[in-house]
Amino acid sequence: MLGCSGSMPGPGSPASGYLIEADGVRLVLDLGNGALGPLQDVVGVAGLAELDAIVLSHLHPDHCMDLCGLYVALRYGLPSRRRIPVYGPGGTADRMAAAYGKEPDPGLSGEFDFREHPVDGFRVGPLTVRVAPVVHPVAAYAVRVEHDGRSLVYSGDTAATPALVELARDTDLFLCEAAYADGDDNPPGIHLTGREAGEHAAAAGARRLVVTHVPPWGDPQRAAEHASAVYDGPVELAVPGGHWEV
Repeated sequence: MLGCSGSMPGPGSPASGYLIEADGVRLVLDLGNGALGPLQDVVGVAGLAELDAIVLSHLHPDHCMDLCGLYVALRYGLPSRRRIPVYGPGGTADRMAAAYGKEPDPGLSGEFDFREHPVDGFRVGPLTVRVAPVVHPVAAYAVRVEHDGRSLVYSGDTAATPALVELARDTDLFLCEAAYADGDDNPPGIHLTGREAGEHAAAAGARRLVVTHVPPWGDPQRAAEHASAVYDGPVELAVPGGHWEV
């Protein structure tokens, strides 16, 4: 877990970023503000050029902005002929070019091979990846990664939706956002509360729930407690540097 702070980096955690490893393959799931630093702690500076793929849930800065820093490393510090595949919503290439201040053509395409999320999923080495559109003010996707009969599902940013339950069906590990506090007058169509994260985990039959994406002004422990009230499985809190085996 590279970072798990919601909406922005917090005093003790970068924004969203997760590294998935299996059989020597490394897939990065979101690369928000600050997540590039911990990624180097794990893979090394030179290892940045060897990443097998990056999957972006959506294009809010707390989920994608460190792609700009990775571009700098690949362009100027770690020259390589190999472009890293970047899967994301439509328009990802143009959005990231604008974020870095470049024209759309060529944008950042010299270092990244931008691909829109395929409807039928895709493979990264031994990993099978599927996405499902979820509910957020911008195009956003939850992500399911499968390997050798095991699975991990990441909610990305979403409000309550049956699509997330279906994607998370019987998953071994469910990383689910809980950015909103239960009991607050939360605006609709943006995020989940801790209780809603638990409800989605219970409805999906997920085997483990990790509550993530709580913002710096939130209460992660309270979010986990509210999730536990409606979900009978184990509930854990996301922590930067955390490690889970699936």
